[in-house]
Amino acid sequence: MVNDGGQLYTMEGVAAGVIMLLTAYIVISTTSVYTPGDTHIPDMQLEQLGSDVLAMMDTPDREGTESDLERFISAGDSADFEGMFLDYCNMTASDTDDLHMSANVTYREASSNVIKEHLFVEPDNTWTGRESAVRVTRWVQLDYRINPGTYDGSRTQAVLVEVLLWRA
Repeated sequence: MVNDGGQLYTMEGVAAGVIMLLTAYIVISTTSVYTPGDTHIPDMQLEQLGSDVLAMMDTPDREGTESDLERFISAGDSADFEGMFLDYCNMTASDTDDLHMSANVTYREASSNVIKEHLFVEPDNTWTGRESAVRVTRWVQLDYRINPGTYDGSRTQAVLVEVLLWRA
């Protein structure tokens, strides 16, 4: 009662199974290509790094004292601000990252009731305008009792610090 017809069906089934598995492998392996939609992830990581550094600089060493960020902004010390910001950004276990920055401070002048902005840290010569830069901002409250020579020495005020951060 046993004949050779069953053997042909078995070989045809095995061949069809191999073809289906090969097709599934080709389809799955071609869909894991790096897509342009994934290019924003390094920018998001760079933005988070800059935001964390500004938050760390805006935290005072002990209660009742001013933070490094407040001191740099109120004194107009852009060189030390840039140095500390980039040092904190480049704290890695391996080689340093090639990060560059520029910064602006925006504030309201109470006497004329005008919003003003000035360039706090100038971009270096690597800035061409084609880099993928991220903007990081932080509101800093300047207390006129601690810093009488601030942007408006007659009142406590908040200024906006904007940092443009990019890899060259």
